[in-house]
Amino acid sequence: MNYSNFGTKFTQPNGITQLMEDLGSANASNNPNIVMLGGGNPAHVPQVNAVFLDELQKLVASNKVSQVFGLYDGPTGNDEFRAALAKQLNSEFDWGLTTQNIALGNGSQANFFVLFNMLAGKMSDGSTKRILFPLAPEYVGYADQGLSDDMFVAIKPDIEILNTPSGSKQFKYVIDFGAVEKVLAEDSSISALCVSRPTNPTGNVITDEEVRHLDALAHKYNIPLIIDNAYGDPFPGCIYTDANLTWNSNIILCMSLSKLGLPGLRTGIVVANNEIIKAIGRVNGSMVLSPNAIGPSLVTRLINEGELLPLCKNTVLPFYKNKAEIAINLFDEIFADLPVYLHKLEGAFFMWLWFKDSKITSEMLYQKLKEQNVYIIPGHNFFIGIDDSWEHKHQCVRINYANDEATLRKGLEAIKALIM
Repeated sequence: MNYSNFGTKFTQPNGITQLMEDLGSANASNNPNIVMLGGGNPAHVPQVNAVFLDELQKLVASNKVSQVFGLYDGPTGNDEFRAALAKQLNSEFDWGLTTQNIALGNGSQANFFVLFNMLAGKMSDGSTKRILFPLAPEYVGYADQGLSDDMFVAIKPDIEILNTPSGSKQFKYVIDFGAVEKVLAEDSSISALCVSRPTNPTGNVITDEEVRHLDALAHKYNIPLIIDNAYGDPFPGCIYTDANLTWNSNIILCMSLSKLGLPGLRTGIVVANNEIIKAIGRVNGSMVLSPNAIGPSLVTRLINEGELLPLCKNTVLPFYKNKAEIAINLFDEIFADLPVYLHKLEGAFFMWLWFKDSKITSEMLYQKLKEQNVYIIPGHNFFIGIDDSWEHKHQCVRINYANDEATLRKGLEAIKALIM
Protein backbone atom coordinates (compact mmCIF):
# COMPACT_ATOMS: atom_id res chain seq x y z
CA MET A 1 0.00 0.00 0.00
CA ASN A 2 1.30 3.44 -0.93
CA TYR A 3 0.58 5.54 2.15
CA SER A 4 0.75 9.31 2.56
CA ASN A 5 3.34 10.86 4.88
CA PHE A 6 0.69 10.73 7.61
CA GLY A 7 -0.06 7.07 6.86
CA THR A 8 3.61 6.14 6.75
CA LYS A 9 4.32 7.79 10.10
CA PHE A 10 1.37 6.37 12.00
CA THR A 11 1.38 2.86 10.57
CA GLN A 12 5.02 2.08 11.30
CA PRO A 13 5.94 0.22 14.51
CA ASN A 14 6.42 2.44 17.53
CA GLY A 15 6.96 2.03 21.25
CA ILE A 16 3.44 2.63 22.55
CA THR A 17 1.71 0.54 19.85
CA GLN A 18 4.07 -2.42 20.24
CA LEU A 19 3.65 -2.38 24.00
CA MET A 20 -0.14 -2.18 23.77
CA GLU A 21 -0.19 -5.02 21.22
CA ASP A 22 1.94 -7.18 23.53
CA LEU A 23 -0.28 -6.42 26.49
CA GLY A 24 -3.44 -6.97 24.46
CA SER A 25 -2.21 -10.35 23.22
CA ALA A 26 -1.27 -11.37 26.75
CA ASN A 27 -4.67 -10.38 28.14
CA ALA A 28 -6.50 -12.12 25.29
CA SER A 29 -4.61 -15.38 25.82
CA ASN A 30 -6.45 -16.12 29.09
CA ASN A 31 -3.25 -17.72 30.33
CA PRO A 32 -3.66 -18.06 34.12
CA ASN A 33 0.14 -17.97 34.57
CA ILE A 34 0.59 -14.49 33.11
CA VAL A 35 2.01 -11.92 35.53
CA MET A 36 0.64 -8.63 34.22
CA LEU A 37 2.64 -5.72 35.61
CA GLY A 38 2.63 -3.67 32.40
CA GLY A 39 0.07 -1.26 31.04
CA GLY A 40 -1.68 1.59 32.79
CA ASN A 41 -4.94 -0.09 33.67
CA PRO A 42 -6.40 1.06 36.99
CA ALA A 43 -7.31 -1.58 39.53
CA HIS A 44 -10.85 -2.86 39.88
CA VAL A 45 -11.86 -1.24 43.17
CA PRO A 46 -15.05 -3.04 44.26
CA GLN A 47 -16.63 -0.04 46.03
CA VAL A 48 -15.98 2.23 43.05
CA ASN A 49 -17.29 -0.33 40.55
CA ALA A 50 -20.46 -0.62 42.64
CA VAL A 51 -20.98 3.15 42.54
CA PHE A 52 -20.66 3.30 38.76
CA LEU A 53 -22.96 0.32 38.29
CA ASP A 54 -25.53 2.07 40.50
CA GLU A 55 -25.18 5.26 38.43
CA LEU A 56 -25.77 3.29 35.24
CA GLN A 57 -28.91 1.81 36.74
CA LYS A 58 -30.06 5.32 37.72
CA LEU A 59 -29.56 6.47 34.13
CA VAL A 60 -31.70 3.56 32.90
CA ALA A 61 -34.41 4.23 35.50
CA SER A 62 -34.59 7.92 34.60
CA ASN A 63 -34.93 7.20 30.87
CA LYS A 64 -31.78 9.23 30.16
CA VAL A 65 -30.10 6.32 28.40
CA SER A 66 -31.88 7.11 25.13
CA GLN A 67 -30.47 10.63 25.30
CA VAL A 68 -26.95 9.41 26.08
CA PHE A 69 -26.95 6.75 23.36
CA GLY A 70 -29.15 8.47 20.80
CA LEU A 71 -28.03 12.11 20.60
CA TYR A 72 -24.85 13.94 19.68
CA ASP A 73 -23.41 16.37 22.19
CA GLY A 74 -21.69 19.50 20.93
CA PRO A 75 -18.06 19.24 19.75
CA THR A 76 -16.69 20.40 23.13
CA GLY A 77 -18.65 17.67 24.91
CA ASN A 78 -21.58 17.19 27.25
CA ASP A 79 -22.76 20.59 28.51
CA GLU A 80 -24.30 19.29 31.73
CA PHE A 81 -21.05 17.60 32.72
CA ARG A 82 -18.95 20.64 31.77
CA ALA A 83 -21.16 22.92 33.89
CA ALA A 84 -21.03 20.52 36.84
CA LEU A 85 -17.24 20.21 36.61
CA ALA A 86 -16.73 23.98 36.34
CA LYS A 87 -18.85 24.48 39.46
CA GLN A 88 -16.95 21.73 41.32
CA LEU A 89 -13.51 23.12 40.42
CA ASN A 90 -14.57 26.64 41.35
CA SER A 91 -15.82 25.38 44.69
CA GLU A 92 -12.53 23.57 45.37
CA PHE A 93 -10.04 26.04 43.91
CA ASP A 94 -11.86 29.35 43.19
CA TRP A 95 -10.64 29.52 39.59
CA GLY A 96 -13.61 31.40 38.12
CA LEU A 97 -14.26 28.79 35.41
CA THR A 98 -17.28 28.53 33.11
CA THR A 99 -18.28 25.80 30.68
CA GLN A 100 -16.32 27.80 28.08
CA ASN A 101 -13.12 26.78 29.90
CA ILE A 102 -13.74 23.04 29.56
CA ALA A 103 -13.63 20.72 26.57
CA LEU A 104 -13.93 16.95 26.38
CA GLY A 105 -12.28 14.46 24.06
CA ASN A 106 -12.23 10.72 23.49
CA GLY A 107 -9.54 10.09 26.08
CA SER A 108 -6.41 12.01 27.08
CA GLN A 109 -4.43 10.41 24.25
CA ALA A 110 -6.74 12.03 21.68
CA ASN A 111 -6.64 15.37 23.52
CA PHE A 112 -2.85 15.43 23.55
CA PHE A 113 -2.73 14.61 19.85
CA VAL A 114 -4.89 17.68 19.22
CA LEU A 115 -3.00 19.95 21.62
CA PHE A 116 0.51 19.00 20.52
CA ASN A 117 -0.29 19.39 16.84
CA MET A 118 -2.17 22.67 17.35
CA LEU A 119 0.73 24.20 19.25
CA ALA A 120 3.75 22.68 17.50
CA GLY A 121 4.94 21.38 14.15
CA LYS A 122 5.02 23.23 10.84
CA MET A 123 3.67 26.75 11.27
CA SER A 124 2.00 29.05 8.74
CA ASP A 125 5.11 31.27 8.55
CA GLY A 126 7.26 28.30 7.52
CA SER A 127 8.90 27.86 10.93
CA THR A 128 8.82 24.69 13.02
CA LYS A 129 7.72 24.71 16.66
CA ARG A 130 8.38 22.08 19.34
CA ILE A 131 7.15 20.95 22.76
CA LEU A 132 9.61 20.99 25.68
CA PHE A 133 9.43 18.35 28.41
CA PRO A 134 11.28 19.95 31.36
CA LEU A 135 11.61 16.62 33.16
CA ALA A 136 12.43 13.25 31.60
CA PRO A 137 11.29 10.49 31.68
CA GLU A 138 7.75 11.31 30.53
CA TYR A 139 4.63 9.45 29.44
CA VAL A 140 5.42 7.05 26.58
CA GLY A 141 2.13 7.88 24.86
CA TYR A 142 3.42 11.35 23.95
CA ALA A 143 6.29 9.99 21.88
CA ASP A 144 4.58 9.36 18.56
CA GLN A 145 1.88 12.03 18.70
CA GLY A 146 3.55 14.59 16.46
CA LEU A 147 2.63 15.04 12.80
CA SER A 148 6.09 16.55 12.34
CA ASP A 149 9.42 14.91 13.05
CA ASP A 150 11.49 16.00 16.06
CA MET A 151 8.50 17.68 17.70
CA PHE A 152 9.72 17.02 21.25
CA VAL A 153 12.68 18.32 23.25
CA ALA A 154 13.44 16.93 26.72
CA ILE A 155 15.74 17.83 29.58
CA LYS A 156 17.70 15.22 31.50
CA PRO A 157 16.76 15.26 35.19
CA ASP A 158 18.96 15.76 38.19
CA ILE A 159 18.98 12.47 40.12
CA GLU A 160 18.85 12.77 43.91
CA ILE A 161 19.63 9.69 46.02
CA LEU A 162 17.35 9.94 49.05
CA ASN A 163 18.13 9.23 52.68
CA THR A 164 15.02 7.40 53.85
CA PRO A 165 14.36 6.69 57.56
CA SER A 166 13.93 2.99 56.80
CA GLY A 167 17.11 2.75 54.75
CA SER A 168 15.09 1.98 51.59
CA LYS A 169 17.17 2.58 48.43
CA GLN A 170 15.17 5.35 46.80
CA PHE A 171 15.84 8.28 44.48
CA LYS A 172 13.95 11.16 42.90
CA TYR A 173 14.14 13.00 39.59
CA VAL A 174 14.35 16.78 39.96
CA ILE A 175 13.96 19.42 37.25
CA ASP A 176 17.26 20.94 36.09
CA PHE A 177 15.97 24.50 35.77
CA GLY A 178 19.34 25.78 34.58
CA ALA A 179 19.08 23.50 31.54
CA VAL A 180 15.40 24.36 30.99
CA GLU A 181 16.08 28.11 31.05
CA LYS A 182 19.07 27.70 28.72
CA VAL A 183 16.93 25.91 26.12
CA LEU A 184 14.15 28.50 26.37
CA ALA A 185 16.62 31.37 26.02
CA GLU A 186 18.45 29.88 23.05
CA ASP A 187 15.77 27.93 21.16
CA SER A 188 12.96 30.09 19.74
CA SER A 189 11.22 26.97 18.39
CA ILE A 190 9.80 26.03 21.82
CA SER A 191 6.06 26.73 21.74
CA ALA A 192 4.87 24.99 24.94
CA LEU A 193 6.06 23.30 28.13
CA CYS A 194 4.50 19.97 29.12
CA VAL A 195 4.79 18.02 32.36
CA SER A 196 2.72 15.25 33.96
CA ARG A 197 1.92 15.44 37.69
CA PRO A 198 1.97 12.75 39.06
CA THR A 199 4.34 11.60 36.38
CA ASN A 200 3.74 8.43 34.44
CA PRO A 201 6.07 6.40 34.59
CA THR A 202 7.83 7.30 37.83
CA GLY A 203 5.13 8.42 40.25
CA ASN A 204 7.03 11.70 40.65
CA VAL A 205 5.02 14.69 41.86
CA ILE A 206 6.89 17.88 41.08
CA THR A 207 6.69 20.34 43.97
CA ASP A 208 4.44 23.38 44.13
CA GLU A 209 7.57 25.52 43.82
CA GLU A 210 8.62 23.67 40.66
CA VAL A 211 5.14 24.29 39.19
CA ARG A 212 5.37 28.00 40.04
CA HIS A 213 8.82 28.17 38.43
CA LEU A 214 7.57 26.49 35.24
CA ASP A 215 4.52 28.76 35.17
CA ALA A 216 6.75 31.84 35.51
CA LEU A 217 8.97 30.63 32.64
CA ALA A 218 5.92 29.95 30.47
CA HIS A 219 4.68 33.49 31.07
CA LYS A 220 8.14 34.95 30.46
CA TYR A 221 8.44 33.28 27.06
CA ASN A 222 4.75 33.72 26.20
CA ILE A 223 4.08 30.00 25.80
CA PRO A 224 1.48 27.79 27.52
CA LEU A 225 2.25 25.31 30.30
CA ILE A 226 0.49 21.96 29.77
CA ILE A 227 -0.03 19.90 32.94
CA ASP A 228 -1.16 16.29 32.53
CA ASN A 229 -3.19 15.68 35.67
CA ALA A 230 -4.62 12.26 34.77
CA TYR A 231 -3.69 10.75 38.17
CA GLY A 232 -3.95 13.92 40.24
CA ASP A 233 -6.42 15.94 42.28
CA PRO A 234 -9.31 16.31 42.63
CA PHE A 235 -10.00 12.99 40.85
CA PRO A 236 -8.83 10.28 41.02
CA GLY A 237 -6.61 11.93 43.66
CA CYS A 238 -3.73 9.42 43.58
CA ILE A 239 -1.21 11.72 45.28
CA TYR A 240 0.63 10.64 48.44
CA THR A 241 2.55 13.83 49.16
CA ASP A 242 1.69 17.50 49.76
CA ALA A 243 0.79 19.10 46.43
CA ASN A 244 -1.65 21.81 45.41
CA LEU A 245 -3.40 21.99 42.06
CA THR A 246 -3.09 25.29 40.22
CA TRP A 247 -4.57 26.82 37.07
CA ASN A 248 -4.58 30.13 35.24
CA SER A 249 -5.40 31.23 31.71
CA ASN A 250 -1.89 30.29 30.52
CA ILE A 251 -2.10 26.74 31.91
CA ILE A 252 -3.71 23.91 29.93
CA LEU A 253 -4.78 21.39 32.56
CA CYS A 254 -5.61 17.90 31.28
CA MET A 255 -7.70 15.46 33.31
CA SER A 256 -9.34 12.10 32.76
CA LEU A 257 -12.00 9.69 34.00
CA SER A 258 -9.81 6.69 33.15
CA LYS A 259 -7.95 6.35 36.44
CA LEU A 260 -11.21 6.62 38.36
CA GLY A 261 -11.88 3.18 36.92
CA LEU A 262 -13.46 4.10 33.57
CA PRO A 263 -10.65 3.68 31.00
CA GLY A 264 -12.93 1.99 28.48
CA LEU A 265 -15.23 5.01 28.30
CA ARG A 266 -12.44 7.22 26.90
CA THR A 267 -13.19 10.55 28.54
CA GLY A 268 -10.41 13.14 28.52
CA ILE A 269 -10.90 16.65 29.90
CA VAL A 270 -9.11 19.90 29.04
CA VAL A 271 -9.33 23.00 31.25
CA ALA A 272 -7.96 26.04 29.44
CA ASN A 273 -8.70 29.55 28.23
CA ASN A 274 -11.64 29.96 25.90
CA GLU A 275 -9.47 30.34 22.78
CA ILE A 276 -7.94 26.89 23.33
CA ILE A 277 -11.33 25.35 24.15
CA LYS A 278 -12.92 26.74 20.97
CA ALA A 279 -10.02 25.37 18.92
CA ILE A 280 -10.36 21.90 20.47
CA GLY A 281 -14.08 21.95 19.71
CA ARG A 282 -13.45 22.75 16.05
CA VAL A 283 -10.91 19.93 15.74
CA ASN A 284 -13.32 17.54 17.49
CA GLY A 285 -16.05 18.50 15.07
CA SER A 286 -13.82 17.64 12.13
CA MET A 287 -12.38 14.44 13.58
CA VAL A 288 -15.15 12.80 15.62
CA LEU A 289 -18.18 15.12 15.41
CA SER A 290 -18.77 14.83 19.15
CA PRO A 291 -16.94 13.29 22.13
CA ASN A 292 -18.20 10.22 23.96
CA ALA A 293 -21.19 11.03 26.20
CA ILE A 294 -21.34 7.90 28.36
CA GLY A 295 -18.47 8.73 30.73
CA PRO A 296 -19.65 12.29 31.46
CA SER A 297 -23.27 11.15 31.93
CA LEU A 298 -22.15 8.49 34.40
CA VAL A 299 -20.44 10.94 36.78
CA THR A 300 -22.45 14.17 36.41
CA ARG A 301 -24.88 13.39 39.22
CA LEU A 302 -22.00 12.31 41.47
CA ILE A 303 -20.38 15.70 40.94
CA ASN A 304 -23.59 17.70 41.39
CA GLU A 305 -24.51 15.84 44.57
CA GLY A 306 -21.02 16.20 46.07
CA GLU A 307 -20.34 12.46 46.03
CA LEU A 308 -17.41 12.14 43.63
CA LEU A 309 -14.65 13.79 45.66
CA PRO A 310 -15.47 11.90 48.91
CA LEU A 311 -15.37 8.69 46.86
CA CYS A 312 -11.87 9.65 45.68
CA LYS A 313 -10.59 10.76 49.09
CA ASN A 314 -12.14 7.98 51.17
CA THR A 315 -11.92 5.01 48.79
CA VAL A 316 -9.68 5.54 45.75
CA LEU A 317 -6.79 7.28 47.51
CA PRO A 318 -6.54 4.86 50.48
CA PHE A 319 -6.76 1.89 48.09
CA TYR A 320 -3.78 2.97 45.99
CA LYS A 321 -1.82 4.35 48.93
CA ASN A 322 -2.03 0.92 50.56
CA LYS A 323 -0.84 -0.65 47.29
CA ALA A 324 2.11 1.78 47.30
CA GLU A 325 3.10 0.79 50.83
CA ILE A 326 2.97 -2.91 49.89
CA ALA A 327 5.10 -2.19 46.81
CA ILE A 328 7.76 -0.39 48.86
CA ASN A 329 7.90 -3.21 51.43
CA LEU A 330 8.29 -5.83 48.70
CA PHE A 331 11.00 -3.79 46.99
CA ASP A 332 12.94 -3.40 50.23
CA GLU A 333 12.69 -7.13 50.91
CA ILE A 334 13.48 -8.49 47.44
CA PHE A 335 16.22 -6.06 46.34
CA ALA A 336 17.78 -5.42 49.75
CA ASP A 337 21.30 -6.49 48.78
CA LEU A 338 21.31 -5.40 45.14
CA PRO A 339 22.21 -2.05 43.49
CA VAL A 340 18.57 -1.45 42.55
CA TYR A 341 16.85 1.85 43.34
CA LEU A 342 13.17 2.73 43.54
CA HIS A 343 11.89 6.15 42.51
CA LYS A 344 10.06 7.69 45.45
CA LEU A 345 6.37 6.78 45.20
CA GLU A 346 4.58 10.13 45.39
CA GLY A 347 1.56 9.41 43.22
CA ALA A 348 -0.13 7.34 40.48
CA PHE A 349 0.36 3.55 40.72
CA PHE A 350 3.70 2.78 39.10
CA MET A 351 7.04 1.56 40.44
CA TRP A 352 10.04 2.87 38.54
CA LEU A 353 13.08 0.69 39.16
CA TRP A 354 16.62 1.76 38.33
CA PHE A 355 19.11 -1.09 37.90
CA LYS A 356 22.27 0.88 38.57
CA ASP A 357 25.37 -0.67 36.96
CA SER A 358 23.27 -3.48 35.46
CA LYS A 359 24.70 -5.43 32.52
CA ILE A 360 21.25 -6.11 31.07
CA THR A 361 19.30 -3.34 29.32
CA SER A 362 15.64 -2.64 30.02
CA GLU A 363 14.70 -3.91 26.54
CA MET A 364 16.61 -7.17 27.07
CA LEU A 365 14.97 -7.59 30.46
CA TYR A 366 11.53 -6.95 28.93
CA GLN A 367 12.05 -9.61 26.26
CA LYS A 368 13.41 -12.20 28.72
CA LEU A 369 10.54 -11.60 31.15
CA LYS A 370 7.99 -11.85 28.33
CA GLU A 371 9.32 -15.35 27.60
CA GLN A 372 8.35 -16.19 31.20
CA ASN A 373 4.87 -14.60 30.82
CA VAL A 374 5.90 -11.67 33.02
CA TYR A 375 5.00 -8.28 31.54
CA ILE A 376 6.62 -4.98 32.54
CA ILE A 377 7.41 -1.87 30.47
CA PRO A 378 11.03 -1.16 29.41
CA GLY A 379 12.07 2.30 30.51
CA HIS A 380 13.91 3.60 27.45
CA ASN A 381 10.60 4.29 25.68
CA PHE A 382 9.79 6.99 28.25
CA PHE A 383 12.92 9.07 27.64
CA ILE A 384 11.39 10.95 24.72
CA GLY A 385 13.87 13.33 23.11
CA ILE A 386 16.83 12.01 25.14
CA ASP A 387 19.80 10.61 23.23
CA ASP A 388 20.24 6.83 23.32
CA SER A 389 23.85 7.22 24.48
CA TRP A 390 22.75 8.13 28.02
CA GLU A 391 23.24 4.86 29.91
CA HIS A 392 20.61 5.62 32.53
CA LYS A 393 17.95 5.59 29.80
CA HIS A 394 18.46 1.82 29.42
CA GLN A 395 18.60 0.92 33.13
CA CYS A 396 14.98 1.49 34.20
CA VAL A 397 11.62 -0.27 33.99
CA ARG A 398 8.04 0.65 34.86
CA ILE A 399 5.82 -1.70 36.87
CA ASN A 400 2.11 -1.28 37.57
CA TYR A 401 1.67 -2.18 41.25
CA ALA A 402 -2.15 -1.97 41.24
CA ASN A 403 -2.21 -5.78 41.18
CA ASP A 404 -2.52 -8.10 44.16
CA GLU A 405 0.51 -8.63 46.40
CA ALA A 406 1.17 -12.21 45.26
CA THR A 407 1.31 -11.19 41.59
CA LEU A 408 3.61 -8.25 42.32
CA ARG A 409 5.93 -10.43 44.40
CA LYS A 410 6.12 -13.05 41.65
CA GLY A 411 7.04 -10.39 39.09
CA LEU A 412 9.69 -8.75 41.26
CA GLU A 413 11.22 -12.13 42.06
CA ALA A 414 11.42 -12.88 38.33
CA ILE A 415 13.21 -9.60 37.75
CA LYS A 416 15.66 -10.28 40.56
CA ALA A 417 16.55 -13.68 39.11
CA LEU A 418 17.45 -12.11 35.74
CA ILE A 419 19.57 -9.22 36.99
CA MET A 420 21.64 -11.09 39.58
